[in-house]
Amino acid sequence: MPQPSLAVQRSLAAAAATLLLAGCASMSQSQTATAQGAGIGAAAGALIGVMTAGGNSGSSALQGAALGAAVGAAGGYLWNRHLEEQKQQMQRASAGTGVQVAQTADNRLRIGVPADAGFATGSATLNSRMYPVLEQLAQGVAQNPGETVQVLGFTDSTGSDAINYPLSQNRAQTVKNFLVSRGVQAQRISVQGMGPTHPVASNATAQGRAMNRRVEIYIAQPAAR
Repeated sequence: MPQPSLAVQRSLAAAAATLLLAGCASMSQSQTATAQGAGIGAAAGALIGVMTAGGNSGSSALQGAALGAAVGAAGGYLWNRHLEEQKQQMQRASAGTGVQVAQTADNRLRIGVPADAGFATGSATLNSRMYPVLEQLAQGVAQNPGETVQVLGFTDSTGSDAINYPLSQNRAQTVKNFLVSRGVQAQRISVQGMGPTHPVASNATAQGRAMNRRVEIYIAQPAAR
């Protein structure tokens, strides 16, 4: 039997995912999160199957979709009304500070703090202009006990690892300490200093290095199992 074209197979995978997600309207929040994960996983799995299939792309697309659906349904985070409200509150609280607030593709709330705005050069002491931003964040997290917080610190590539890794760790820890001082339970917050890894811009320019110096805070509501 002739195999459908690559474009047709991609369209079928996307359509299947769309139909799956459309059924989420009548589900609970946790069921919706699981279904969305399955739908996204199915679409991605089908596309990967098509791209790596060789001569049997139709079969591989179906196999990829099945595997992707299983993986997608197994994990993920729940984007709910509380997180949407927190996002809007954080956007208002951080206006004019350079802090970026967004929903991630995997349904976490991301707070991006430029290190140059939050800390003095080479220092892990928090700039007081960040206090209102983090106070709002702490208030939202404290009111939603199911949420978890991850704080990652990053530097640019200048300087040695012996300086950059402790500095990024200490900045992340400073953010955690502030949130704990405002009522968030310490066990709900994880921190990690990433040093110069995972740059978001080129370290060859001053502008790029400034973008790489940052603290990223992720607020997540794990989907119920």
